[in-house]
Amino acid sequence: MWKFLKLDRGNLITLHIERFTVFVFWYKSSPVNLPINWITNIYINTAHRMLGECGMKEREKQVLKKRSVALCKEMVVDELLVQFLQAENILTENMAESILGKETSQKRSWHLLSILPKRGPRAFSCFCTALRETEQDHLYELLTSCPEKERCFETRLPLPVQECPVPAKRARPNDSMEMCLDADCPVNTVLQPCTPEFYDSHCQQAYRMQSSPRGLALVLSNVTFDPSVSDFETRRGGEVDEEVLTKLFEELNFRVDIRKDLTAQSMRERIEQFSQRPEHRELDCCAVCLLSHGKEGGVYGTDGELLELDWVFEAFNNAHCPQLQNKPKMFFIQACRGEEMDNGVDQLDGSERTQSPGCEQRDAGRDEESERQNREREERERERLRVKLPQRSDMICGFATLKGWGTAAMRNTKKGSWYIQELNTAIRQSARDTHLSDIMVQVNGRIKEREGYAPGSAHHRCKEMSEFTSSLCKDLFLFPKYCPPN
Repeated sequence: MWKFLKLDRGNLITLHIERFTVFVFWYKSSPVNLPINWITNIYINTAHRMLGECGMKEREKQVLKKRSVALCKEMVVDELLVQFLQAENILTENMAESILGKETSQKRSWHLLSILPKRGPRAFSCFCTALRETEQDHLYELLTSCPEKERCFETRLPLPVQECPVPAKRARPNDSMEMCLDADCPVNTVLQPCTPEFYDSHCQQAYRMQSSPRGLALVLSNVTFDPSVSDFETRRGGEVDEEVLTKLFEELNFRVDIRKDLTAQSMRERIEQFSQRPEHRELDCCAVCLLSHGKEGGVYGTDGELLELDWVFEAFNNAHCPQLQNKPKMFFIQACRGEEMDNGVDQLDGSERTQSPGCEQRDAGRDEESERQNREREERERERLRVKLPQRSDMICGFATLKGWGTAAMRNTKKGSWYIQELNTAIRQSARDTHLSDIMVQVNGRIKEREGYAPGSAHHRCKEMSEFTSSLCKDLFLFPKYCPPN
C-alpha cells in the first residue's frame, strides 16, 4: 500500500531516510501527491552516488600512492589518455586543460594522480583501462597485480646496454622522424673545471679561449609543428634538450640565445642576424645548435619547410662572417637524416678489423715533373700574394645520425635525445683536459653502445650512430671555468 505525501506550493518537508536528512521543497503552484517510497528511493540513490563521488576506495588510493613514483617516471599523460578519462566522465574539461597545460611529463603525471582519488569509485578502474587503451600495459599490471606477483621493474644492466631501466612505454608510430623512448629524468653531471696548470701547458697549440664570455651560442629548437601545414608530430622531450644545452653553454661561459618553434624563414633570419652580430669580433668562438625534425641535408621549420644546412654553414664562412675568421665555430645538429630505423647487426666473434686495405691512391694522378713544377709555381705565388683563407674553415659539426644512411634519431620524452644526452655528459666530464674533436669521438662511442629497450615494439634493440666533421686547424679546448689572467 503506497503512502502519499501531499505538497502545496512553498511546502518544505524534512524526511529522515537511513543516514540521510532529505529536504523536499515544492515550488509549483498546483499541489501534488508524491509516493513516499518513490521519494525515498530517489534520495537514497542520489545520496549514495554523492558519497561515492567524493572519492575512490581506500585500498585503491593506497595503491596509487604506493605506485606514484613509478607512475610519474614512466607514464605518458598525453591527449589520448586524457580524452579517454574525459569520455568516462572522470575528468572535466577544465581538469583536462590544467593537466595538459603542465610543462613537463612528470608534472602532468603528478597533477593527474592528485586529481584521481577525488573522482569517485570508478576513477581507479577507468584509469587502469585508460592505461591499457594507450598501450601502457606494464603500468596496468603494476596497479592491478597482486603483491606476491608484482614484477620487478628495476634492471641490473648497465646504461650503455639498455635505453630504459623500466619496460618502455607505448610506442608512438606516427612520430616517424625521431623515435621516442621513455625513461627517467635527465641525469645532470657536474661540469669539471680546467686547472691553471693544464691551461698553461696546452694554450699555445690551441685556439685562443680567453674572452669572457667565451662566445655567443644560438639554440634553435622546434618542438611543436603547425598541423595545418605539416604532418610532423610534436617532438616530445625536445624541451629537455633546450634546457640541457642552455645550461651547459651558460656554465661554459657562453651568452645563450634560445629561440623556439620557428618557421624555416624565421630560422634563416635568426641565423643571419646571429652571424652578423658585432660581438663576435671581440669573442673567441661561437656555437649553433639546431634541434628539429630533419632529413639528409637540412632541418625543418615548424611550417614543414626545409632549412638547408649548407646555407647555415655558408652564413658562418670566412667571406660572410669575417668577425669569426680563424675562430672556432661549433655546430650541433639534433635531427634525423631520414626515416629508416637502424636495427643493428650482430657482431662477429673475434677482433674488429681496424686497418684499411694496404693500397692508397691519389684523388687525381699527376706525374712527378708536373707535380714539382706546380710546387715551385705555388711557392712563387705564395711569396707574391698576401695570406688568403679558404671559404670555409675552423668549423666542427656534430650530427646525431650518419650521412647517407637516412636513419632516424632516437629521442626520450623524459631525458631528451640520445645525442644531446651524451654530448652534454661527455663535455661535462672531459672538457677539462680533452679537446673537442676527441670529445666528439667519445660521444660516437657512447652512442654506438646505446640500445633501445622497448619489448614488443619496433623500437626494441634499435641503434643509432652519430658522426662529426671538422675543419679545425688547432686543438679546440673549452677550458671550462678557467679565466686566464690578462
